[in-house]
Amino acid sequence: MTGKEFKQLRIDLGEAIGRPLTAADMAKLCGLPLPAGADTVRRWEVRGPTGPVAERLRVLAMASERYPIPDKFNVFDRHDIDAKERPARRAELRDRMRDEVRERLD
Repeated sequence: MTGKEFKQLRIDLGEAIGRPLTAADMAKLCGLPLPAGADTVRRWEVRGPTGPVAERLRVLAMASERYPIPDKFNVFDRHDIDAKERPARRAELRDRMRDEVRERLD
């Protein structure tokens, strides 16, 4: 994940949950201790996070409609899920991810 992608994700997650995210909010989502975590987030906005943090953010990105649901989470396109139910199931997953983001920020 590049710095530019990280900055865009911050904007997109904020839109998904209905409020802008600060650097401190992103630090919480990444599991970084405050206040140094906010400084780390600002550095990542230039060069991007790597490793486990980048993976965590890819999962949380599913809260936004702008990001695809990764294959390992896409259980909706299986033969045992009726095609008519798939959009509602995807929406449920995104709603759960939005709730997860909100919970991590509390």
